[in-house]
Amino acid sequence: MRTRSFTRLVLLCAAGVVAATVSASVGLVVAQDPHSGHGQGAAGSAAPPSPTPGAAGARVPRRVTMEELHRAGGVPRGWKFTVPPGDPAKGRQLFADLECYKCHTMKGELFPAAGSEPTSTGPELSGMGAEHPAEYIAESILAPNHVIVEGPGHSGPDGLSTMPSFIDNLSLAQWLDLVAYLKSLTGDADAPQAGHAIEREQVAGDYRVRLSYVAPTSPAGQHGAGGHRHPGGPGSSAAKPAQGRLSIFVTDRGFDEAVPYLPVTAAVQAERRPTERLRLGPRMDEQGFHYGLDVTLPPRTQKITVSIGATTMQLAGSAKGKFAQAVSAVFDWEPEPR
Repeated sequence: MRTRSFTRLVLLCAAGVVAATVSASVGLVVAQDPHSGHGQGAAGSAAPPSPTPGAAGARVPRRVTMEELHRAGGVPRGWKFTVPPGDPAKGRQLFADLECYKCHTMKGELFPAAGSEPTSTGPELSGMGAEHPAEYIAESILAPNHVIVEGPGHSGPDGLSTMPSFIDNLSLAQWLDLVAYLKSLTGDADAPQAGHAIEREQVAGDYRVRLSYVAPTSPAGQHGAGGHRHPGGPGSSAAKPAQGRLSIFVTDRGFDEAVPYLPVTAAVQAERRPTERLRLGPRMDEQGFHYGLDVTLPPRTQKITVSIGATTMQLAGSAKGKFAQAVSAVFDWEPEPR
């Protein structure tokens, strides 16, 4: 990352707010190199146009009054910063120009091999786009010390991130393109690896529905199909095998806030098996409120249909009339290879 000279970060007034807002969000250590020579490459480019409301990948704008902003503390209820879309192809070229491959490896790319020295070896990036939101990736590029992942390849002897900040080396457009490229790296996210979350998301009715499944950590051959059989059959004294975890996050599509008091079920369709219907219950953990069930999906699962019934809570004010219609969200699921 020492080959060319970049323009300094051009943010103007509004873009300065963007950088400050990103600094206030969560972060991720995505690169590593303790020296300050990073961030030299292609020249800056003009800021990308704003997405057309309703276009693919664009969020519908929210409209509020100044009174509502003040009443909610200066931002709309449920507001969070959203990184505007960038160009993944340009971001990939930028990744190469910056020579980020000297610190990071990723499957399926033809970049030169990363260095083997501990001081020049950063995290492997193949599946980071499937594991982290764009905002999480974006902050790491501008302010890597806001959240520090502990351990080799992430933090140094001084306890700080070994990733240098790029805030002085990228234009706003380059920053968005690089985020878009890193977000596109899904790696083996569709393979049901033990302990690895597979995620799908879509909008259905009044909801934004995100489905997450974590395969069990026990060897694949030790659990029964569907996660309901015990080794040795009835009466066996063998320990119960580990279960996978199916989680469904249901949020208000307008405010991205969790919606409680919903009946949520999932119909699991797998090759050469009858459809299995699962009822998920409300849960709260480090991921926040969601509907979940400890279960192992059967081999060659092909489709999961999430059904959400009408809410059982009483609604008033502007929320009255919402969440009254039952909706379904159908998620295609990559079958395991034969």
